[in-house]
Amino acid sequence: MKKRKSGLVLSLLLAASTMLAACGSTGEQVTGDGEGKKADLRVGMVTDAGTIDDKSFNQGTWEGIKKAEDELGVTTKYLKPAGTTEAEYLKEIGNLYDADYKFIVAPGFKFETAIFQAQDRYEDAKFVILDGNPHSGDFKPVVKDNTVAVFFAEHESGFLAGVAAALEMKEGEAGFIGGMEIPAVQKFNWGFQQGLKYANENLDTNVSIKAENVIYQGSFDNTAAGGQIAAQMYDRGVKVIFTAAGGVGVGAINEAKTRAKGGEEVWIVGVDVDQYQDGIYEGDKSVILTSAMKKLDQVAFDMIQQELDGKFPGGETLTFDAKNDGIGLPEENPNLSDDTVSKVKEVYEKIKSDEIKVSGEQGDLLK
Repeated sequence: MKKRKSGLVLSLLLAASTMLAACGSTGEQVTGDGEGKKADLRVGMVTDAGTIDDKSFNQGTWEGIKKAEDELGVTTKYLKPAGTTEAEYLKEIGNLYDADYKFIVAPGFKFETAIFQAQDRYEDAKFVILDGNPHSGDFKPVVKDNTVAVFFAEHESGFLAGVAAALEMKEGEAGFIGGMEIPAVQKFNWGFQQGLKYANENLDTNVSIKAENVIYQGSFDNTAAGGQIAAQMYDRGVKVIFTAAGGVGVGAINEAKTRAKGGEEVWIVGVDVDQYQDGIYEGDKSVILTSAMKKLDQVAFDMIQQELDGKFPGGETLTFDAKNDGIGLPEENPNLSDDTVSKVKEVYEKIKSDEIKVSGEQGDLLK
């Protein structure tokens, strides 16, 4: 494999769409230095099953909020619930509201019913829910004027990662480890499979993926299980594993690092954020081939900016995809060759122009 630091301008900044976010640390408050409305805006975030440093979904959102603190002067804080029930989420949302944090970000589908209630209970607050729609439990979306629901085209991001992985591997076996079997994770999986297939049919590669190597662990925090599943896949001859699994994926990364230290050539495709640094095992060598990203940080920042500008898109459901640069691969991919970078950029442009259409449905793909 050719290791070279190459720029990949696949994941430019998100277009002017909006989102909301917030952060800090449990019980910790950081006051921005801005004046007027900037100094007055308090942005809160409630974490989901993961932690603020989960190297994935929560962390990506948090980093956008921290950027808003640094550049926009807002005050930020996050709270981590004791559990993941609706009542526990509502408790922390209420705690933020009572502390005058009335711009609240909720990262993940598990917040759907909690935000459904909160948007009525706290009518003078603003809410952003990522990867979910508020509903009462009947899955019928109700997005009030003080709420915005945000989704991403994970299948397009997964597709790009599949193409990149196939181009670097040339041939062999790939695998997929998911956390919970939910739409966002499934779409990453299905997009990845489509990307492998596209590369095999159009770019002279021969990388396959078998049903036994497509596994949903069932959680986002069982690091040990992630390592065990990855070990089993590598033992079956898999050379690259795409992990869309939060802490479970961290376990897979750790297993890959252990094997790489021992001289094995094994790879991980990261998710949500650029996970290259998390895969470093020696010097600047990393087991992260590339990462299928959702621009969580930029979306969170943009939403806060929109609120400050008086343009909060309340009542809307927004989707971020290739067309508005809401997904992509990292700008720098040290483990991708220049040739791979160039070809993936071409594929990205074809997705943007609709020359390539990536399905968000399973169809005849593996689970």
